[in-house]
Amino acid sequence: MPAAPTILERPQRWDAAFDPNMTDAAVDRLLATAPFSGMRPEKFPNRTPLREILRNDTRFLKFRTGEIIMRQGDYGTSAFLILQGTARVVLKPDLPPSLLGRQATNKKGMFRTLAQIFNGSRPPEMRPRTRLGQSSGVSARQNEKETRVFLQDVPRILDQHRTAEMFAGEFFGEIAALSRMARTSTIFADSEDAELLEIRWQGLRDLMKYDDALRTHINQIYRERALASYLRATPLFKNLSKEQLASVAEAVEFSTYGDYDWSGEYKRLAQSGSVRPEKEPVIVGEGDYPNGIVLLRAGFARVSQKFGAGERTLNYIGAGQIFGLDEIAHNWRKKDAPVNFQFSLRAIGYTHLLIVPTRVMEEIVLPSLPKSELPPLIEERDDVFDSAPPETVAREKVGAEILEFLTVNRFFNGTATMVIDLDRCTRCDDCVRACASTHDNNPRFLRHGPSAGRLMIANACMHCADPVCMIGCPTGAIHRESFAGQVVINPATCIGCKSCFTNCPYDAIRMVEVRDERGELLVDQEMKPIAKATKCDLCVENWGGPSCERACPHGALTRMNLNNLDSLSKWLK
Repeated sequence: MPAAPTILERPQRWDAAFDPNMTDAAVDRLLATAPFSGMRPEKFPNRTPLREILRNDTRFLKFRTGEIIMRQGDYGTSAFLILQGTARVVLKPDLPPSLLGRQATNKKGMFRTLAQIFNGSRPPEMRPRTRLGQSSGVSARQNEKETRVFLQDVPRILDQHRTAEMFAGEFFGEIAALSRMARTSTIFADSEDAELLEIRWQGLRDLMKYDDALRTHINQIYRERALASYLRATPLFKNLSKEQLASVAEAVEFSTYGDYDWSGEYKRLAQSGSVRPEKEPVIVGEGDYPNGIVLLRAGFARVSQKFGAGERTLNYIGAGQIFGLDEIAHNWRKKDAPVNFQFSLRAIGYTHLLIVPTRVMEEIVLPSLPKSELPPLIEERDDVFDSAPPETVAREKVGAEILEFLTVNRFFNGTATMVIDLDRCTRCDDCVRACASTHDNNPRFLRHGPSAGRLMIANACMHCADPVCMIGCPTGAIHRESFAGQVVINPATCIGCKSCFTNCPYDAIRMVEVRDERGELLVDQEMKPIAKATKCDLCVENWGGPSCERACPHGALTRMNLNNLDSLSKWLK
């Protein structure tokens, strides 16, 4: 007889509470505090009642003067509400990297560059002790639960930087939490008794969904602080007046699709071989009525069209790109021959969208565009490659096999992906030796990885557009070297917590036990080896760029933004 099946409880929404020690008394306190005191519990469904959202998706935090609550440039998954005390937001100028737990990059001079030739005898993963000390402007406190970074000279910061005080009842951090964008400001505690409520994004999403007042308030903050500037920087709206832009911003709808922390789920699906388009949430279905254009604010989406019994991928689009403009512009000019959406759009990972309704497009935006900037009319054709605009048919540029390979593995996330042409590569390992020489005898990548045909993606940091590795770093050690720049790790503030190592969906980060100049392991007070996260830093200190790419004698290796398939196509040819 076959063995009886193992019966397990289905995973539930709140199997893991944000704070497992949240008490009934604490929840009662929140329910008596604005804005929760004004919410109507009966408007929340039985599966996600208000009380359980507060119990499972929030936690209380206390900060001392100078402790950093939120760092500019970090990727966070939660918002904050000040319950007691005050906080300060740094306006201008921005705090220097050294005060945020980061390292300031210094380009190598001629002597440091020449010295790399003689570094081959150094111990592996050697870290000079002088580079592992804390900056004089910032320090850290560690308790049983977490590590806190604090500013040591708050009065000096207040003298040299313009700041604004924030009081009890104010929200902040909600824009980055909901849109998956980097934090735009640094905020630190300004009183010894500062108490905040941290709300993880799932709870904030549900609170906004069932409470109209909170949703209106958060959306208004979003429109005031971020939306107008974003629309102003989008070419589609460049001809609008200030009043017209305000009207568009007021009409914009916000939407999110997919899993916020998608890396863990992606790893599981990749191991099971079930990363397929039909498992991705549909944003727009082929044949749907064009009710608005879709602007990708963050994340990625797959453009596909029906083919036989399934779908085939035509392209993938990322932040800053637009979907649906062709159909809406066509219908505006050809009211007697309207068309529906020609393609499907599916969220890959987590996608945050802005939707501009068709009415607003027709009344305000399209009339402002010169005729030469309007997309061509859509004609009825039999073949997808004839009906799709040139920028959509990515499969024609690189081939169907490579396009599916890049999409399934989500390599389009990489802005500096290490791409190797296996037909040209002779396996000489000059790239690995050059990397080791540049990094004191410590290579920062492995010359192997997934492949399709002649194309291989090496196991090296891709410096992602959506760097999920940065989510949860307690000290800010992993960060962007500059806005939209390289993702680097500061060894002085890395505490070896493994959050970046765990979050990276491409296994491009390693944890290594570090040694001193004599080759001896560095240990902590308990005599346990000290581990640090390490990965490719894109040779950020080199004037000439990545040494791996420059060292390849056959032009078989390049660092490439895989959102630009034209470049990939030309390089392969």
